[in-house]
Amino acid sequence: MTQPIKIAILAMGGEGGGVLADWIVDLGEHNGHVAQTTSVPGVAQRTGATIYYVELFPRARAEADGGQPILALMPLPGDVDVVLCSELMEAGRAVQRGLVTPDRTTLLASTHRVFSIAEKSAMGDGRVDSDQLLAHARRAAKRFIRFDMAQAAQDSGSVISAVLFGALAGSGVLPFGRAQFEATIERGGVGVKPSLRAFADAFERAQRDEAASETADAAPAAVPTPKPTDPQVRALVERVQREFPAPAQALLLEGVRRLIDYQDLAYAVTYLDRVAAVARLQVDDGHRLLTATARHLALWMTYEDTARVADLKTRDTRFERVRSEAGAQDAQLVAINEYMHPRLQEICETLPGGLGRWLMNSGMPRRLVERMTRKGRVVTTSSLSGYLMLRCVAGTRRWRRSTTRFAQENARIEQWLAHIAQAAAHNPALALEIAQCQRLVKGYSDTHERGVANYELLMQAALRAGAALAPATLRELRDAALADEHGNQLRAKLAQYALA
Repeated sequence: MTQPIKIAILAMGGEGGGVLADWIVDLGEHNGHVAQTTSVPGVAQRTGATIYYVELFPRARAEADGGQPILALMPLPGDVDVVLCSELMEAGRAVQRGLVTPDRTTLLASTHRVFSIAEKSAMGDGRVDSDQLLAHARRAAKRFIRFDMAQAAQDSGSVISAVLFGALAGSGVLPFGRAQFEATIERGGVGVKPSLRAFADAFERAQRDEAASETADAAPAAVPTPKPTDPQVRALVERVQREFPAPAQALLLEGVRRLIDYQDLAYAVTYLDRVAAVARLQVDDGHRLLTATARHLALWMTYEDTARVADLKTRDTRFERVRSEAGAQDAQLVAINEYMHPRLQEICETLPGGLGRWLMNSGMPRRLVERMTRKGRVVTTSSLSGYLMLRCVAGTRRWRRSTTRFAQENARIEQWLAHIAQAAAHNPALALEIAQCQRLVKGYSDTHERGVANYELLMQAALRAGAALAPATLRELRDAALADEHGNQLRAKLAQYALA
């Protein structure tokens, strides 16, 4: 008995999933098939994609049977021929739902990631491993065609739906030729030229099929060696290449770039001096302690204060990203509004140390500032006045080293490094777990305060336990702290291990 061709499309808002479904329907109807499409919207923003479902049935077969085929409204697990996913996590979700099966389904997916709300909101590193997603998808699908379709769309000046349509044509899984696919795009009449460019590129990539994809998966990404023109920056790059082991160099170079961007060259030198002290510990663990400390130290030394936040909000790249995400055309104006509610403590931490301490301990001036900032305000960053205001705040980084916040963070960093060195002398695995505890210190405002409170609670317990503390126990305590920002789970675990 003839069965319909069953196609599921998983796409996020703004990626043209509806356009792709309409193209497939138009393709079928103009080439001798009865077609039907339905869709079920996902939840807000990045917590779920919209599922579009298309079924195609040969019209001649339907007429021979004497009636119209009855087509389904939604895909069923184990009963889908083609699954198209606009992003790698959506491919994982398709596999999880059972829409992808090794005896039947051709899976076409982009390998780029758009992180979900759950991944972004996790207190620790909540990202799902892309390699694991790829491995699961490879095992689940009969055929798995994948490449970075978002980049392909950007290179062609089109959208990802056109790339997916080209990959679908190149896969040869539908009974239509390339010319029929291209004619469908031309009938749409909107963005035809860039869509055809994206289609052609994706068609050629899909023609290379799994062999090219396997090679792309297996080949590690090359890390380019920076060649700065500034002699002082070049000296730092050469120091990294000369003094540190090769496996840690890419991470250290990124750390140097981040520290220069955050403060200045001298701050990057301090970073390398601190990492060099860890390297001299000569721990034989395959450089795991060195790389972990280098990574977390770079993050800690670039803590998010008001100057940093204001700087990031007023960068050209941010304005370009917002315009791109909003889908704004060149002639369109985009307004960016920031809700700002600085607390007195954050204002004092932004001022030079003496002035900040005076304001914090003052009477009338303190009450006046608190009254002015009680309700917060909206600043339009895209306006001249709003932009200049935030640039002035960003400019306060010139006296960052004199602030009370800098002194506090610097003291915590030095204590953390001392704990690592002390533990490395008798238990390198425990030292590695201590290095990982920096994950608790993140964000700003209330988020930062809660993270620091949990971190200090954990470090006090580790100091009390000393050399008797097992690395696995510290890891379990850290995971409890990351699971609950208010510290309830951490306190329960500390009581369980008699470390409270």
